[in-house]
Order: sequence, then C-alpha cells, then structure tokens
Amino acid sequence: MLSDKEVIYALHTHNIRPDSIDKYLTNYEENVNLIHSKKLDLNCELVGSWTVEVGDLDQALHLWQYTGGYESVDHAQAVLSTDEAYQRLLRERGNYLRSRHLQYLLAFSYWPPLVKRTDSNKYEIRSYSLKPGTMIEWGNNWAKAINYRRNNDEPFAGYFSQIGRLYNVHHIWCYKNLQSRKETRESAWRSPGWDECVAYTVPLIREMHCRILSPTTFSPTK
Repeated sequence: MLSDKEVIYALHTHNIRPDSIDKYLTNYEENVNLIHSKKLDLNCELVGSWTVEVGDLDQALHLWQYTGGYESVDHAQAVLSTDEAYQRLLRERGNYLRSRHLQYLLAFSYWPPLVKRTDSNKYEIRSYSLKPGTMIEWGNNWAKAINYRRNNDEPFAGYFSQIGRLYNVHHIWCYKNLQSRKETRESAWRSPGWDECVAYTVPLIREMHCRILSPTTFSPTK
C-alpha cells in the first residue's frame, strides 16, 4: 500500500578519504558511464549523485533506480560481478574510501513523481530512524503532510528502507539555496495543519539528522 514494489532504489553512501576526493569522483564517474553503457541489459540508471556540503563531510551519496523489482537487482549484480572493467574500478575505489553503506529502498506512493532538475540547486536529505512497527503510521501522516509542501518545487524524493538499516526513512528536498530553504520551511509552519502532522510524527522517531548536498558534475539531477 505504501509503494510500487517493482521499482527499487539503491542508496550508496560512501565515506571518502579527505585526501582522495578528486580521485574518487573521477573513478565513480567512470563507473557511472560504464553501467549506463550497459543500460539495456541492466535496467538501472543513476538518478542523483551528491557530495555532502553540511553534515557528514567527505561523504558522497549516489541514488540508483532499478526497474523490474529485485529481479533486475539480481541480474545487474550477476552481470557486474563478472565484468572486468567494473571490478577494476571497484578495487581502485577501495583505495579512496574509509567506509561505505548500501540500502535498498522503496518510494512512498504519496510522494510526487521524481523529476530531475536541470538548473543549479542545493538538496537536503532528512533521514529518520523510526520505532519498529510505526512505518504505516508514518506514511498515513506524511500522505497528508506532503500536501502542505506540494505547491513548491522542493519535494524531490521520499523513500523507506527494505534492506540495510531497517525502519529508515529518507526525504530529499530541493532548494535554490539555503535562504530559499529557510523561507520555504518557515512558510510551511504558517500553513494550518502542518504543525499537527509534525506533532503526530515526532513521537515515532528514534533518531534524525539532515545533510545539505551539492550535485556532482555527473549527477543527472542538478
């Protein structure tokens, strides 16, 4: 009920060695180009790629979309596990990283469709760790809450975890700049009903944090 289960999103979080950021980004761009060259076989594409500007510094996030459910995920893994060029890039990238994490996510059905931006923007990812058993309640409340911000261009994507850290939610917002973020968030608080939605969802949260993101030069959304 919460999501279309035939579209899987993979969120890769990479913590980069501070002295290797440029080498890492060059490596990952080559990785993206390699996978996209096999797009017809793999049914996956990069939809967003960012580095963290505020929050967990020396970190990059990459959001991939798989069409065809977990069958497509399994197929892509099988193909790439035997691809020599991909494996070479993977080994090389290990020299530039301190740690990494992967989550498979589903998109909330009530969130506006993902639209890639073409101009220059800042992004914010707000990540929530929920109490087990509260995902349906979260979804029911945010199905109402998103309407208070749907008139703006800022909703980019909303996901909940399926594999990896469980009961995780990620809301990704798009702003022209930090001043625009401030004005948009203040406007939401002036909308009758927004405060009520927040009041209902806050007790469901165990932990939350936000990161401000800048698109990489090869990110499909800017």
